[in-house]
Amino acid sequence: MNRDPLTFSAILKYPSALLPVAMSLAALALVLGRIAIFDAAREPDEGAAAHLWQMLMAGQLPLLLFFAIKWLPRTLRPALFVIALQAGASLASLAPVYFCHL
Repeated sequence: MNRDPLTFSAILKYPSALLPVAMSLAALALVLGRIAIFDAAREPDEGAAAHLWQMLMAGQLPLLLFFAIKWLPRTLRPALFVIALQAGASLASLAPVYFCHL
């Protein structure tokens, strides 16, 4: 029984797969842009960049859950690759926040 009728690149074209990855990459760009412009100094008050980052990171969780519910039963291996890609993008976005103590 073939459980993988779609490929990784075909599934990644669906919004439910692409949006969480794009949100993580946007959060990464936001953090790196903030560090490049304002340095990595810790501020007493969280600014707009911190709130946007938090919304991007939290907002992708329901999208990822929807993706997992929809695609894991249909195409296990490509869906797991998309989830691994999303996890890597999330960790890339979390790394500057952790290491720069933002």
